[in-house]
Amino acid sequence: MLIWMCVDSKDAQNAKLTEVASAKYWALVEMDGGDTKDITFYNRREDYTDWVDFIVMKNKYESYMEFMDEGMMVLCTREEETISEVIEAFVFKELDEVGL
Repeated sequence: MLIWMCVDSKDAQNAKLTEVASAKYWALVEMDGGDTKDITFYNRREDYTDWVDFIVMKNKYESYMEFMDEGMMVLCTREEETISEVIEAFVFKELDEVGL
């Protein structure tokens, strides 16, 4: 399963989640059975064109319809800031679903 996250750097250990509009990089996290298999960074979301299952947004007030139209489930964080915190919250189902 693949998860998009907007981040401020390409440092997998220290990158912090940002709002979509201010994303410097897009982190694509590949999960397998609750484990992180790989994290790939892209300068633009358009640089990866295959199917992505989820996007995790910094808050529920961001524009999310574009992602839903593409078939992604949209989730948002509560207090998580780093990629590892978001992954942990994802695994333990502690992220909020954003929807209509």
